[in-house]
Amino acid sequence: MHAGDLGQTALSKGDTVSALERGIAVLRCFSRTDRVLSNTELSERTGIPKPTVTRLAATLVSLGLLRQNAATESFELAAGVVSMAQAFLSGLDVRARARPHMQTLADLTGGTVLLAVRDGLEMVLIEVSRPRMSMISSTLDVGSRVPLPNSALGRAYLAGVDERERAQLIETLHLSRGSEWPRLLPGLDSALAEAGRCGYAGSFGEWHREIGSLATPIQGPNGEVMALNCGGPAFAFNAEKLHGEVAKPLLATAASIAQDIGGSLPLSQSLQRRNP
Repeated sequence: MHAGDLGQTALSKGDTVSALERGIAVLRCFSRTDRVLSNTELSERTGIPKPTVTRLAATLVSLGLLRQNAATESFELAAGVVSMAQAFLSGLDVRARARPHMQTLADLTGGTVLLAVRDGLEMVLIEVSRPRMSMISSTLDVGSRVPLPNSALGRAYLAGVDERERAQLIETLHLSRGSEWPRLLPGLDSALAEAGRCGYAGSFGEWHREIGSLATPIQGPNGEVMALNCGGPAFAFNAEKLHGEVAKPLLATAASIAQDIGGSLPLSQSLQRRNP
């Protein structure tokens, strides 16, 4: 089963359609770095038998969501996914409202600023702002994904949801990560505790050893939780700079975005109690 499937806690297994789940698992195999995949690679990544992958891929090709290279027989995403992505992104008015605030934060700190929502056990970027004067540019872009347990974005999201959802997601992460989980859990616990004290969660080379960043959750007007991140290369964005120079403007930017979209900051009440 694909990791993203495990994260869909809203539906019980009996409510889902396995063929649809498998088709989506195939689509989720593709990324910026894995644009072309063979039938064998799709089978290995999803755990779905090759004959079934062949049928699923053929169906996705017929729907215009995949296309097949006649020479290599490998698959890649087709234009059909673009219209769906555009429909999703066009409905996120938060992107337009957040963009100027994000750009101001990027220029002020010299860091890359990211806005993300959860998809399964990952955070997917929906908006990116880079500092205008920086010579160093992040490779992350809209549509990039980062993991929940060890990225600042994922940790901030987990800190921002209610206790029940957080517990469900952490248990699912435990099951999906297996033997890797004991290494991930201490950092996650520490970040969640930090979020409760400070209103933000950090990742200091834990997701990617060359990246340091802080993130904070924002709740939209309909209760949806997203996360705002600011950071950059670890040599320039170490823990001292992040806490001393990035944290305060990050929280102020999140507050401005929340005000503009009619949302709120999930951790603000906790902070007010700690800092009357």
